[in-house]
Amino acid sequence: MTIESPHNAKLKEIRRLARRRGREQSGRFVAEGEDLLAAADAAGWEALERYVAAGSGLAGTEVEPELLARVSGLGSGTRALAVYEQRWAAPQGPLAVYLHGVGDPGNVGTILRSAHAFGAASVVLGPDCADPFGSKAVRASMGAVFSVPLARGSVDDLPGRTIALAARSGERLRGPIPGGEASILVGAERTGLPDEVLARADAVAHIAIAGESLNAAMAATVALYELTGGSS
Repeated sequence: MTIESPHNAKLKEIRRLARRRGREQSGRFVAEGEDLLAAADAAGWEALERYVAAGSGLAGTEVEPELLARVSGLGSGTRALAVYEQRWAAPQGPLAVYLHGVGDPGNVGTILRSAHAFGAASVVLGPDCADPFGSKAVRASMGAVFSVPLARGSVDDLPGRTIALAARSGERLRGPIPGGEASILVGAERTGLPDEVLARADAVAHIAIAGESLNAAMAATVALYELTGGSS
C-alpha cells in the first residue's frame, strides 16, 4: 500500500528523526539516497524501515514522491531513504581518531570518511561534537558511518599513544604510528583543543603547512595519512 497522507505515523517518525533530540530519544537515524542505502547493505546494516518513491521500481514501502520529498533532507529528487538503529562501540585501536568540540556535522562526516579510507579502527566523540547520525554528517561520510565503529569517550579511554594536533605547537607530526598504536586528537574548527586536553595527551604535534590553518576534517585527514605511513 502506498503512503498518501502527510499525517502518516511513519512519515511523522522520519520528521522527528531529523531533530537531534528525536534521534537521541529513539536511538535511530535516517539515511537517504540509493548510494548510502547500498553502503548500509554492504556493511550488513539491516534497515528497520525502507521507503521509496512510488513508481521508482525500488524495493520498500512506497510513498508518494511529493510526500517523500517533504520529509527528506535532500528535497526533490529523493527516491529512497531508510531508518536504522544507531550503533555505538568502545574505543578501539590500533589507530583511533578522537574529536573534541567538532561541531560542524560536515566535518564529522568527512572525518569518518577519511578514517575509513585510512583504516582507522574507531572514531571517538568527546564533548560538544556534532551528531554523527545527523543527516549532514551521514551524507558527508559517504557511507563510512556504516563501516567505522563510533564511540563516546574521553582522552583517558583512548588506545595507544595520544597525539594532540595543535597549530604551530609541539613537534612536527611524522609517521608511521609510533609503537604501532596511537590516537589522534582533533579539536574544534576555530579554537582547537582546550589546554586541559593538550596537557593530558602523550604528545602535542603540528602539521607543517605554509598557510594559517586547516579545518578539522583536513587536519584529521592529513594526520591519518602521516600516521599510516602515506608520506614515508
